[in-house]
Amino acid sequence: VSLVESGGGLVQPGGSLRLSCAASGFTLDYYAIGWFRQAPGKEREGVSCISRSGGSTYYVDSVKGRFTISRDNAKNTVYLQMNSLKPGDTAVYYCATDKGTSRGCTITPRAMVYWGKGTQVTVSS
Repeated sequence: VSLVESGGGLVQPGGSLRLSCAASGFTLDYYAIGWFRQAPGKEREGVSCISRSGGSTYYVDSVKGRFTISRDNAKNTVYLQMNSLKPGDTAVYYCATDKGTSRGCTITPRAMVYWGKGTQVTVSS
């Protein structure tokens, strides 16, 4: 059972990246998925989440209008499209599953069960 994030990298301010969270060994569509990030010296924070069906999403204020979360259950993958990136978005980004019991989603780290190892996003000129 594993989650693997990909798509991170170095991008200039104003640029875009699309992160992917792929599952192996289990079916992602049983779970709501959250994206989290952790910058050096800071606590891990929730960024966005999507419900099992994809019908419900949530974004923290700092990324609203810039990030879009989506899922393709046929591909067992969740995405985070990040546009208009800012230096403050620099962090390691993680995806995680919830317990699989909720109709909605959450970005509370302690509520998550399976975590990926993260992908680095660096926004710098």
